[in-house]
Amino acid sequence: MNTTELAAHWMPFTPNKAFKANPRMLVGAQGMYWTTDEQRQVLDMTAGLWCCNAGHGHPHIAEAIARQAQTLDYAPCFGFGHPLSFELSERLAQLAPGNLNKVFYTNSGSESVETALKMALAYHQAQGNGGKQIFIGRERGYHGVNFGGISVGGLTNNHKAFGQWIPNDHLSHTQDLELNAFSRGLPLYGGEEKANELEKLIKRHDASRIAAVIIEPISGAGGVLPPPIGYLKRIREICDRHGILLIFDEVICGFGRTGNVFASQTFDVIPDIITTAKGLTNGAAPMGAVLAGDHIYEAVVEGAGAGVELFHGYTYSAHPLACAAAMATLDIYEQEGLYHRGAEKGELARYFEQGLHSLKGLPGVVDIRNYSLLAAVEFEPLNGKPGATGGLIQTAAWEQGMMLRSLGDAIAMSPPLIIEKSHIDDAIGILELSIRQQLS
Repeated sequence: MNTTELAAHWMPFTPNKAFKANPRMLVGAQGMYWTTDEQRQVLDMTAGLWCCNAGHGHPHIAEAIARQAQTLDYAPCFGFGHPLSFELSERLAQLAPGNLNKVFYTNSGSESVETALKMALAYHQAQGNGGKQIFIGRERGYHGVNFGGISVGGLTNNHKAFGQWIPNDHLSHTQDLELNAFSRGLPLYGGEEKANELEKLIKRHDASRIAAVIIEPISGAGGVLPPPIGYLKRIREICDRHGILLIFDEVICGFGRTGNVFASQTFDVIPDIITTAKGLTNGAAPMGAVLAGDHIYEAVVEGAGAGVELFHGYTYSAHPLACAAAMATLDIYEQEGLYHRGAEKGELARYFEQGLHSLKGLPGVVDIRNYSLLAAVEFEPLNGKPGATGGLIQTAAWEQGMMLRSLGDAIAMSPPLIIEKSHIDDAIGILELSIRQQLS
């Protein structure tokens, strides 16, 4: 593409000047591989942006979208409905844990988080507790880029130019390199101690003012941080004791990433609300969904008078093409056994873990962490250039035919759940070579 063609697009989360000076263009994808404009095949070890869990180019999804486009391309969702959204909702309710039987549709993870925060406020107002307005997030948490999400999120770069406009506080993150470096699976130490920080925040603000705690079961963009053993259960216990809602942001963890449909099932902790997106449609159409407990719905909807109960929604909520993509995606997950393919104790996850931890001892490697088919390798910061190492490794790997996700001084892997051992072998080989090239 020439300079003029590149000029108009203001790209998200991208150094635009650097990209347009040396663009990396994707023109096709199939299975585990991207095709570049130079016709190179590049191994996808990120499932796009944590979303293409069933791999790329699955004909069942493409055919479902095409059929739907020919039948009903759009339907307004304010005061009207179409059958597919109700069929999809029932299916998701059956997959969800506990009593999370009510589904509200969005177009992204960011919108799912905004919706969940509003649901929490509406729930407390309906219960006569309108003073519960504060949200507790977590350092290094990522909850999208809308104003609510950057307020409860814990990544400074996402809010430092824009402010944090809803009342909030934050738990500390759970990483502890001194105690838990090179953990295989869940870190062993510090779970309850980290969770007990919530008691201190409750004492600071008072439970009567706190609406909800929102956390990712496994932090994604903040560095791929699996929760220490006991952490999530303790958080749930504290929330229950103080009448605080618990929101799990499963935009990354949902739909097979942790070896179950949802991470809440993997870790046996049921929240009040789950946010989803990404893997819901395998990335083939923009869509998110918020799964709310019956108690949330009953308080807000059943307890209200006539008329609109929740003044919230989007033009493209439950878009027919997205619903078709989601239904087809769920078919694939079920028919191909992808929900459980990456189970933490399964053969594939153990093989992935073994390959990753073979990199221990390479130059600059200070931590390797993994759970199921989700992993990160962390590096010692370069002198005078903190946060630059991941980008160097990502670029080196790209040049050798593999896509990684750089996260400051770390790289992340979240491959499609269709990955085979041969792909793992290739990925570990390329990553080792990239580390040696850049850090030796």
